[in-house]
Amino acid sequence: MTYTPVIETVALSKSYDRVQALRSLDLSVKPHRITAFLGPNGAGKSTTIRILLGIVRPTKGKGFLLGQPVDQGESVRLRARIAYVSDNKQLYDYMTVEQMIRFSRSFYTDWRPDIERTLLKTYELPIKRRIAVLSKGMRTKLALLLAFARNPELMILDEPSDGLDPVGVEQMLESLVARSAEGITIFFSSHQISEVERIADHVCLLNRGVLALDLSMDKIRESYRRIDLVFPATPDESDFRIAGVESIRTSGRQLSLMVSRNADTLIDRARKLEASSIQVSPASLRDVFLETVKEA
Repeated sequence: MTYTPVIETVALSKSYDRVQALRSLDLSVKPHRITAFLGPNGAGKSTTIRILLGIVRPTKGKGFLLGQPVDQGESVRLRARIAYVSDNKQLYDYMTVEQMIRFSRSFYTDWRPDIERTLLKTYELPIKRRIAVLSKGMRTKLALLLAFARNPELMILDEPSDGLDPVGVEQMLESLVARSAEGITIFFSSHQISEVERIADHVCLLNRGVLALDLSMDKIRESYRRIDLVFPATPDESDFRIAGVESIRTSGRQLSLMVSRNADTLIDRARKLEASSIQVSPASLRDVFLETVKEA
């Protein structure tokens, strides 16, 4: 099935002085799904998002949003079709909550008053209070309301749960799932892997400016396994270095493998090498994330 990616980058690179933030990044995000953009601090996630939105210029390469090339001339027009929540939740501090909502509403023909009313009540936002005195969590909730109250083709959220308490996180996740069910494509970066694991359809993992993983959550759950082995004597790692082995850790007579395929082949090999203990368990997204970052 052919499709036009809602987000695409081709050999996208960005350097800041001597720091290489992005290294020839090729990214393709399919429509009508929730895609999580993971990576450790400094991986290049926010830089990628800012380039896509025309806030930052790339050093090399190209970016595309909704099938249109990203450049300074197109960014304003494209932003009308996209709802964006930045990592620093930029708002006008001199306004009240009510004024900020009214101001934002005036710019968008796709505004949803029903969602505005629902989220004002759910988030318990103090409409008469100035934004300057809001807590970090309240600022995040207001920024989310301004995005969720629209009906865009694409939502891009950079660390949307930053500052939220557990109840606020749950409300935010419910809103993301609800908007996705309406056909809106969601692309969000996060450090909270448990949140990603709950709602994401697809995961793109960025590390040191390079795309290290690009898989659906179904594929991760289906394919990734942790295999823990114990042998009578210290094992030789080279016996287990086959396709699909993402990482190997040895500790004395114990061998721990993270594998993305060929698990049955590895188990048979361990038996032939007289392993005294073989334990196989599904790998969580956290396991996959940590091993991928370590190996890179």
